[in-house]
Amino acid sequence: MERQQKLQILKDIININSTNGHEEQVANYLQKLLAECNIQSEKVQYDTDRASLVSEVGASGGRVLAFSGHMDVVDAGDTSKWTFPPFEATESEGKIYGRGSTDMKAGLAAMVIAMIELHEEKTKLNGKIKLLATVGEEVGELGARQLTQEGYADDLDGMIIGEPSGHQIVYAHKGSINYTVKSTGKNAHSSTPELGVNAIDNLLLFYNEVEKFAKSVDVTNDILGGFIHNVTVIDGGNQVNSIPEKAQLQGNIRSIPEMDNETVKQVLVKIVNELNKQENVKLELIFDYDKQPVFSDKNSSLVNVAKSVAKDIIKEDIPLLGLSGTTDAAEFTKAKKAFPVIIFGPGNETPHQVNENVSIDNYLEMVDVYKRIAVEFLG
Repeated sequence: MERQQKLQILKDIININSTNGHEEQVANYLQKLLAECNIQSEKVQYDTDRASLVSEVGASGGRVLAFSGHMDVVDAGDTSKWTFPPFEATESEGKIYGRGSTDMKAGLAAMVIAMIELHEEKTKLNGKIKLLATVGEEVGELGARQLTQEGYADDLDGMIIGEPSGHQIVYAHKGSINYTVKSTGKNAHSSTPELGVNAIDNLLLFYNEVEKFAKSVDVTNDILGGFIHNVTVIDGGNQVNSIPEKAQLQGNIRSIPEMDNETVKQVLVKIVNELNKQENVKLELIFDYDKQPVFSDKNSSLVNVAKSVAKDIIKEDIPLLGLSGTTDAAEFTKAKKAFPVIIFGPGNETPHQVNENVSIDNYLEMVDVYKRIAVEFLG
C-alpha cells in the first residue's frame, strides 16, 4: 500500500466523529476497506449506530494473535481552542492532528493496514491474525466486554492492543473504579435552613472521609506505582437562595494489587454506611465501573518477539513498563484461557487533549512492526 493511501485511511477515520458512540460508521468504513481487499469481516451489533468489527486473515491450525483497538473517541471539548478542526484531520509538520489521532485511531489503522498488506503479499502465516475493533472503550470497555462474553477471545494465544505507547511496550496496567454518591436532603428557604436538610453539606461529609482514606493509603506496586483517587465531578442545588435537596459527586480510582478493587469498594461502602447513621444523612453509593488491574508475563514469547522486532525496525531498545490507565485488556483477559497481552501502538502524550496529534513516522513504522510481530509470533 502506498504511503499516501495509508495516511488517507487514518485521516478518513479521524474525520468520522465517533465521540462516545457512533462507532458503526468507523466499522462500516473498515469493513468496506477490508472487503475491497477480499477480506471478510463481521459486525457485532452493540446498540443503534454502535457495532464492533471482527475479521481474520491467515490459516487455521496454528496460533491466533489478536490485533485490537477501539473506535470511539472522547469529546473534543472547546473546539475554538484547537489549531485545526478536531474532526477534519490535518497534516502539519510531520504530524496528523485530530481527535482520536493518537487515542487510538492511528493504532487501529496501522493494525488494519498490516493485516491487508500481509494478505495481499500472500505472506505465509502459521496461524491467524484476528482483528477485534471495539465500541465504547472510553466509557466502560463495552465492546470488549460483549466480544469476550460472546466468545470472540476464547481462541486467542496473544493480543496486541494498539493504544498509544510510543516507543514503549506496556505489559501491565492499573485497575479502574468509577463511582457515584447521591445525597438526598430537604428543600427549604435559605433564610430558614433549620427547616431543611442541606444535601451538599452531607455530600461533603463523604468527600472528607474518602479523601482521608485516600491519603492514608501508603502502599505501592513495583511496576504500577501508587494507588490513585480523584473526585472529578460534583453537582448540587438549583437556586442560590434555596437549601439544596439533591447533590451528587463522582469519583475515579486507579487500583493496584496491594489496594485491590474489592478492598476499596468495601471501604467506600463502610464510609457511606457509617455516615448514614447520622441524623438526616441519606447517601447512596453506586459503582458505575469496576475494572481489575491487568498483569501479563513480561517474559512471554509475545513480549520477546515484540521487543526484538521493534529494536530491529525502530533501532531502539524498547522498555517494558506498567501504565496507570486501563484498556480493553481488562475485559478480554476474562476469556476462557489465559494469553499474554501487550499495549503497543503509535502515539504520544496528547490523548484527550486539545490539538491531539500523532507522528506520521511513528504511525507508518508501526505498520511494519505489527506485520513482523505477527509473522514471528505465529511462526
